[in-house]
Amino acid sequence: MRISNPMKRLLSCGLLIAVTSLAADKEQGSKKTSMNKGPTVQVRLLDKDGHPGELVTTEKVIKTDAEWRKQLTGKQYQIARGKGTEPAFCGAFYDHKKPGIYTCVCCDLPLFSSNAKFDSGTGWPSFFTPIAKENVINKADYAYGMRRVEILCARCDGHLGHVFEDGPPPTNLRYCLNSESLKFTESKQQEKQK
Repeated sequence: MRISNPMKRLLSCGLLIAVTSLAADKEQGSKKTSMNKGPTVQVRLLDKDGHPGELVTTEKVIKTDAEWRKQLTGKQYQIARGKGTEPAFCGAFYDHKKPGIYTCVCCDLPLFSSNAKFDSGTGWPSFFTPIAKENVINKADYAYGMRRVEILCARCDGHLGHVFEDGPPPTNLRYCLNSESLKFTESKQQEKQK
């Protein structure tokens, strides 16, 4: 079969269009992939001296229920993912006095410093301020017929506890936490002094 010159041009144009279209689809696909990374959040991580650093954008930690169950103990899962509450005077950190940083049990985001911890007499670890306001989310909680403010980890939405307006100065706030929602890392300065 003989192909005429106009037909050759159309075929080559068609091929060029097809190749151009494939390249455009590939480029669009890579844009879709970068756009589908998931939601992000701005938080403050700790610098080398253990202080909150610059505001950084990081991906939210999103896992399936099965993945959380595999990562956490039964109690940790019940409280951090199931929005439970541990009994008063029973958690590992309610009477904890070592200097250091308390992080999220689910994603290790720094949440509270021992410098802001105080004895509220309630039986739960209590702090008057988070390590960085961006790291903790406040959410209205109307469960059990009460009006409270739930506090969540900003990076993974792990349930931490509640915040109340009966704390000490300078904030007059009491961040009332569950020990099972936290991990503790003793400060390096304290380790050096031992």
